[in-house]
Amino acid sequence: MSTLVFSLRSESPEAVALCNRVISGLLLKGHQVQVLPEEADVLTLPDVATDISELGVNADLAVSVGGDGTMLRTFDLVAGKNVPVLGVNMGRLGYLTEFEPDQIDTAITSALSGSLPIEQRMMVAGKLIRSDGSESGFWLGLNEVIVEKRDQGHTVRLEVMLDGNHFATYAADGLIVSTPTGSTAYNLSARGAVVAPTHLSLQLTPVAPHMLFDRSLILVPETEIKICVAGNRAANLSVDGRNVANLQEGDTIVVTQATTFALLVTSGGSGFHQVLKQKFGLKDS
Repeated sequence: MSTLVFSLRSESPEAVALCNRVISGLLLKGHQVQVLPEEADVLTLPDVATDISELGVNADLAVSVGGDGTMLRTFDLVAGKNVPVLGVNMGRLGYLTEFEPDQIDTAITSALSGSLPIEQRMMVAGKLIRSDGSESGFWLGLNEVIVEKRDQGHTVRLEVMLDGNHFATYAADGLIVSTPTGSTAYNLSARGAVVAPTHLSLQLTPVAPHMLFDRSLILVPETEIKICVAGNRAANLSVDGRNVANLQEGDTIVVTQATTFALLVTSGGSGFHQVLKQKFGLKDS
């Protein structure tokens, strides 16, 4: 028997109904299921409630039922636990949720039997060093780390060091450090490059820069990127859409390739290219 983690968009009645049906069936077959307590309450399945510290421990598969946002949260929950994640799309076309609701039972069975491919996706790690030299937090992300202005109507000054060498001081709305998976998220809207999701690289992309140099940089994954708040205007730090810290002058974010990879269950087709075509209305000619 297997252990499965379920994560869902709990405000979606369709996602709740689907998870109730699938989880109940898995329990009847003798599988174990782990769900965060607050989501177990929504599902009215108290017996599967699992503390966040135990979620994903010795699990064979994580199932995300929602959209790309739910997928990012699921990857965060099981990061570093070597658990592959299978995404079921309950909303608009996403980049990470490859399976449709009517495929969930077959997809879970195939994933547990090892007959579906698993892609390794690079993750990014960020830590915060305060102006007094103290370290304050460490985060993993599948998509990106973002340092962005806090006050509307103003830019922030952000000094960038690459592998210990000063590169540039940006006057901009913010800076994005994205993985290849995250290249189609905020990085894309800031005119960064679209990168194949299984490639290994870091993308450094300015958001609305007020300077001559406005290009996105594609860097080798081993690059250490330091971003320091150089002016007296405050900034925000977010990871995969989660606000994690407020930044003041002299605070520095150190961003590197994470030592752990995300594991994404796929159908084995050319999903990424097809999603790009659909997203951008590219037609065969």
